[in-house]
Amino acid sequence: MLAVGVLAAAGIAIPAANATEEPTPSATSAAPTAVPAHALTGYWQNFNNGASVQTLAQVQDQYDIIAVSFADATGTPGAVTFNLDSAGLGGYTVEQFKADLAAKKAAGKSVIISIGGEKGAVAVNDDASAKAFADSVYGLMEEYGFDGVDIDLENGLNSTYMTQALKSLAAKACSGLVLTMAPQTIDMQSTSNEYFKTALNVKDILTVVNMQYYNSGSMLGCDGKVYSQGSVDFLTALACIQLEGGLDPSQVGIGVPASTRGAGSGYVEPSVVNNALDCLTQGTNCGSFKPSKTYPGLRGAMTWSTNWDAAAGNVWSDAVGPHVHSLS
Repeated sequence: MLAVGVLAAAGIAIPAANATEEPTPSATSAAPTAVPAHALTGYWQNFNNGASVQTLAQVQDQYDIIAVSFADATGTPGAVTFNLDSAGLGGYTVEQFKADLAAKKAAGKSVIISIGGEKGAVAVNDDASAKAFADSVYGLMEEYGFDGVDIDLENGLNSTYMTQALKSLAAKACSGLVLTMAPQTIDMQSTSNEYFKTALNVKDILTVVNMQYYNSGSMLGCDGKVYSQGSVDFLTALACIQLEGGLDPSQVGIGVPASTRGAGSGYVEPSVVNNALDCLTQGTNCGSFKPSKTYPGLRGAMTWSTNWDAAAGNVWSDAVGPHVHSLS
């Protein structure tokens, strides 16, 4: 559901990045930076679908976590690789991508590789595929300098083997692994769902779950009432399920489209996102649903995508970013 939007003709040029006389840092030289207590996550598109084409260097500074979308499946079950869409991104080279990634990390940002997307087909459903997943993701971290991984598998997930794969990856990464997830609303309605079970299984290494509050039908809130997408109540009442279902507030974020073009349905104005954040953290600016307690440690918000944000004049990140960063 993240990779939405009608495909447009490619060919949007990217301004050449400024040359530098400084040596390019190795992919693994920069130590991981701790994710801020309140963080903004944005997905960066490794393809051109009509949104603004960006280099990593051009990703808006408000974003604390940048999820590179997406890794590609290989012929080995569970294994993934990354293929930079140089042609679609106006000639962006792998060397410049790596340099831009290192620069983002040096600026205190976390850059992770996202697995899945609307059309992603990565299956981790046995010991061998779990090992292949962990080994291949760690290989990408070593090669490119990624700080971790985002799980955006929208075509099924096996909690037993994905847990195994992520625990193995964390052991390889030793410390500082950034682990995020972007389940659909249906995936987080109950702690018995495979996605929710996985999140709870890896709670000790999980950074944040940024559920997709869009491209969704009506869903139950934690009070048992039905809420329709596109409202502050939808955001708060569904977040409450995760907050009361075992995740720490620091592991819950609100995922929304950056513009009306970024998703088929479910767009809300940035002010609605900010109201939902206020409602959950402070008990103010709520709609008809008001949680029984507040969660001041809530991690923040996510958007699909930094590119659609740029295409809309950065309205989303300019409004939601400062609000997230002002939470206390």
